[in-house]
Amino acid sequence: MGGMPLNDMPWWRWRANVRSALHMLSDPGFHRSVWLAGQEGYGDVTDAVYRLVEDTWLDNWSAERYVGAIFRDSGEAQAVDLAVLRVLRILHQAGPDAPVSAYLEHPGWPEAVQAARDAHVRLATADGDDPDVPPRSLELLRVLTRA
Repeated sequence: MGGMPLNDMPWWRWRANVRSALHMLSDPGFHRSVWLAGQEGYGDVTDAVYRLVEDTWLDNWSAERYVGAIFRDSGEAQAVDLAVLRVLRILHQAGPDAPVSAYLEHPGWPEAVQAARDAHVRLATADGDDPDVPPRSLELLRVLTRA
């Protein structure tokens, strides 16, 4: 989140949270090296889902509602909607308190990861960022969203 400024969007802090969640959900290497390893500072799967939907209520309505506020266009909104639906389906089946391995071993997880990756790449690219850098810690996210 260092290329194009996020704050060119009216609700850029929400965009930053959605992007952070999608980034973490979209990176299988991160899942293994951080979430499965229990590395501190990045939360877990449930935390990422919470950041994805907490302020936006994307678990209740379409991202299309936020075009021009959080998302730049309908393409971004559609990609985010698909990722949210796939991830939430697994969260509801595995349960919010399930161990990380329950999510990663779920038969629908690869599809959820791909949907999150597609949305993450679309948003990161639109913001002028490299979608392939590792996810940032939650502390760095807090610093970015305080600015």
